Amino acid sequence: MSVQIHEFNVEMTCEGCSGAAKRVLGKLGDKISNVDIDLENKKVIVTSALTPEELTEVLKKTGKEVTHIGSKST
Repeated sequence: MSVQIHEFNVEMTCEGCSGAAKRVLGKLGDKISNVDIDLENKKVIVTSALTPEELTEVLKKTGKEVTHIGSKST
């Protein structure tokens, strides 16, 4: 499977929320190449070979509403 850049909208309201997203994604270890969080715009951008569905399920562990916006090849 190829590595892609996945963009998600996550209902984050504070640094604690963005930290929770980083923590749950961090547990995936080497399955994630990069994570960028834009708290102001409530965006999480993940570089990974995992599917959008797999990443959505992981991000839902934060207890926040998660929507997959789109993916593109690296």
